[in-house]
Amino acid sequence: MGEKSCGKPPNYPFWFGGSASCMAAFFTHPLDLVKVCASGAVRLQTMSKVPGAQISMVGTFLKIVRYEGPIAVYSGLSASILRQATYSTARFGVYAEMKQHFSPDDEKLPFVKLSAMAAASGWIGGAAGNPADIINVRMQQDRANPPARRRNYRNAIDGIARMTREEGIHSLFRGIWPNTLRAALMSTCQLATYDQFKAQLIKLPFFEDGLVTHFSASLMSGLVATTVCSPVDVIKTRIMTSHDSRGIVHLLTDITGKEGVSWMFRGWVPSFIRLGPQTVLTFIALEQHQKVWRWMHDNRHESLTY
Repeated sequence: MGEKSCGKPPNYPFWFGGSASCMAAFFTHPLDLVKVCASGAVRLQTMSKVPGAQISMVGTFLKIVRYEGPIAVYSGLSASILRQATYSTARFGVYAEMKQHFSPDDEKLPFVKLSAMAAASGWIGGAAGNPADIINVRMQQDRANPPARRRNYRNAIDGIARMTREEGIHSLFRGIWPNTLRAALMSTCQLATYDQFKAQLIKLPFFEDGLVTHFSASLMSGLVATTVCSPVDVIKTRIMTSHDSRGIVHLLTDITGKEGVSWMFRGWVPSFIRLGPQTVLTFIALEQHQKVWRWMHDNRHESLTY
């Protein structure tokens, strides 16, 4: 059974959020690959030239499996794990520390303050995870490039080393402004809204601090995050995969001229199909991390089952 939250909140380890996000990323990485493709990335654009190609999430997924093999849906997994280990560890950890500092007695903070703390922690996380994020996007899409334009990174560490050597250390921060903006928005839409949704659900008589509440709150957070972050997500992907170095203004002018404003929500459905499960799995894993930690440190040894 679940329980109503009360009392002073425990000071959980800083790395819990990163660990939970890495676990979620392992299961959702294939969906992330399809999401990047459907949002206007190189792989989908290449496939659209194939006669009879389906410009859809399912069609893209099947084309990848058919032409590149099942293992291709895990292209760039090492970069995805590294990204979560940096980006999510930082944003979840900083957010938890800020909540602990500003509300040490588990006083319910207003949503505006939660949002500000989530945005700040997301900004820090976005900067910390930027190099791995670039490598993640590049490795996911590399097989769709013509052979002469493939980067062929062996893994995330090799990719970062080669980027630094071949493009300069500044390349690790390419697209950092839209990426940190996206990270701030994403963290606000995930962390702050999750806490808010969870707090409101627990007030209802048929909800308690258990799996149903965690699932419901995280699912609603995923919906909010997908909608708010969609435009920035598309821009970030285009910048990180582009060979054009003329800047974000030129990129925005170019894609708006060619595609209209519809580019802002290109790939929303596959984005949610990826981000929804990612958000749900991350928060459920995080809640379980915390539950096990409490079980290990609480003399009452609460049950580990819901």
